[in-house]
Formats: sequence, structure tokens, C-alpha cells
Amino acid sequence: MSLSDLKIKAAKPTEKDYKFADEKGLYLLVKTNGGKYWRLKYRIDGKEKLMALGVYPDTSLALARSKRDEARALLAHAPAANCNHDVPLSIHA
Repeated sequence: MSLSDLKIKAAKPTEKDYKFADEKGLYLLVKTNGGKYWRLKYRIDGKEKLMALGVYPDTSLALARSKRDEARALLAHAPAANCNHDVPLSIHA
């Protein structure tokens, strides 16, 4: 189920970190200190990876989705054999 701004604003910190899934690997990580962080989960060579896409509210839901789409396009066109996994992709809005 997709996220909405109302759900994001209503997300409160708890004793443990938790996630709100959006779609296509995008989720919002809510930390115990109240911080809200956009993350993209993806796989390369069968290994799960995470990409940081920004901090809410500086990075809105719409912007996070746009960054997700850009990152997925870059990942789809990067040959896995030539991809340097130690260098993070630069995603700009």
C-alpha cells in the first residue's frame, strides 16, 4: 500500500526503529529519535543493498519517489559486472 503525507506526518517514534513501505523498494525509516529517513532497497548480483534518498520533511514523498525512479533507472542501465558498489550513486532532484 502506498504512503501518503498524512501517514508520514502521523508516524511517531517508538522504542524501536520501524519502516513504512511505499512501493518499488522505497520506504520511510522512522528512528527512535523521531528522525524520518527515505531508503531504497534494491538487489545487485543477488545481494540486498540500501540507498539513502533523503530526510523527511526536507525530502518530500513526491521528491523521494522521483529520486527512487531515477535511481532505479541508473541501476537498470549500469552493467552489474562493471558497477563499483563502493561508490554511491548521486541522485539529484
